[in-house]
Amino acid sequence: MNAIEPHAPKIKFCGITRREDADAAVAAGAWALGLIQWPDSPRRCRLATGIEIATTHRRHVQIVGVFVNPTLDHVVRVADEIGLTMLQLHGDEGPSFCAEAARRTGCRVIKAARVRSGADIQALRPFRTDFHLLDAYVPGVPGGTGETFSWELARGHRGPPLILSGGLTAENVGEAIAVARPYAVDVASGIESAPGIKDHAALQAFAAAVAATAPPAAEATAPPAADATAPPAAEERVA
Repeated sequence: MNAIEPHAPKIKFCGITRREDADAAVAAGAWALGLIQWPDSPRRCRLATGIEIATTHRRHVQIVGVFVNPTLDHVVRVADEIGLTMLQLHGDEGPSFCAEAARRTGCRVIKAARVRSGADIQALRPFRTDFHLLDAYVPGVPGGTGETFSWELARGHRGPPLILSGGLTAENVGEAIAVARPYAVDVASGIESAPGIKDHAALQAFAAAVAATAPPAAEATAPPAADATAPPAAEERVA
């Protein structure tokens, strides 16, 4: 839960590669930490670091392993070794793969789509996963590009809770939330000084910008006054 403002969208800080960055993200109110397991990513989290992060923070936040076209055996092994609580499948994995990964690991599943048009969002409908994630489409790159997509397209999403990703920063996340109305937002490059190295000031600024989107607290209302013309309750009536 966002420790700063529980009524704002939750935050998944992705591309975590260092324990100190995980600590800062949790302190800022992270809902989830993304540990990338795709070997070609500059934000790949080493196994030993992932284990350390999960051991420290698994009781407080979701620990998400991010995979791109893995084998099921690889997902199961990594989930067990690190102690993942969620899987993010960011490649061409189909509905059956997602279901089997959930069954074999006991983890909740996020299925990601790279969005060019509304058709990419509609293509998520067969995926009965716990969450859907929308990211920007960049040819040849599965994610972490820093590019945005048309957030209005997200309004056409139907299905499980939506996580919005793709080029989010402290400067634009408020507008993105207002347009897309996601359950959670996902950020990686928007809070970095270099790939995989989080800028803690930018991380805190992002969390504050998300918290600022929370709706005003509802004013407490007093209970309605008793109607003086109503008959007394049965136990109060005179026999």
